[in-house]
Amino acid sequence: MKRIKEACICQTLHFMLKEDAPWDYAARLVKEEIEKYKESLAKTGTKYRIIEETPQSDGSVIIKIKKQYNASPVGSYLD
Repeated sequence: MKRIKEACICQTLHFMLKEDAPWDYAARLVKEEIEKYKESLAKTGTKYRIIEETPQSDGSVIIKIKKQYNASPVGSYLD
């Protein structure tokens, strides 16, 4: 029988601007969406580490994140 001892998932998330909205409004929505995402991780108790958060020239943001997979222990993955 096998058991997961430690697990994390690496993701690259692209928070894109809403196409049918004015640029300044769409850029603000992106920032709000990122904050809501981070709050949801904290609310659910998901352990995570943002590796990189890169604003793009069009106002979108790319985030590279390493986070807990399901409820598995993270071990040293987030160190």
